[in-house]
Amino acid sequence: MKIRRIIFIILSCIWMTVIFCFSARDADESEKDSYKVGIAVGKVVVHDFEKQSEEKQMEFAKKIDHPVRKAAHATEYAVLGMILIGVFYPVKRYYLYSLLISVMYSVTDEVHQLFVPGRSGQPLDVMIDSLGALIGTLIIFIIINLMNKRKKKIN
Repeated sequence: MKIRRIIFIILSCIWMTVIFCFSARDADESEKDSYKVGIAVGKVVVHDFEKQSEEKQMEFAKKIDHPVRKAAHATEYAVLGMILIGVFYPVKRYYLYSLLISVMYSVTDEVHQLFVPGRSGQPLDVMIDSLGALIGTLIIFIIINLMNKRKKKIN
């Protein structure tokens, strides 16, 4: 087995563990994290956000909480899909294996959340995770194809 493949297997396992740990956080911890991200977003996109009262800042964070959480889902799985390509490339249909494992992991992750206090497993989250994995996989697929075309032109 090539060292590159071993490295990507290790990275995949590490990233899956990161996803698992985020999912294992109870609802209160997860909510606090989302609000922190919402505050950070507010600092970037809202003029004079830091001059607003803490109450106003929290109101903004709560308002964007749902999109922040869904973007986090998609991003986690986009990264997973990208890393998994490194495990399977150059095997034929490497992108499908990457996507399939990402989707299967998403399903198991949502089942896992059924056992975490205050959390729930949501079919919509599986779809969002799968879309994220698809986007991440497509990005790397396109990059690989462009690099291969460039190599052929050079040779």
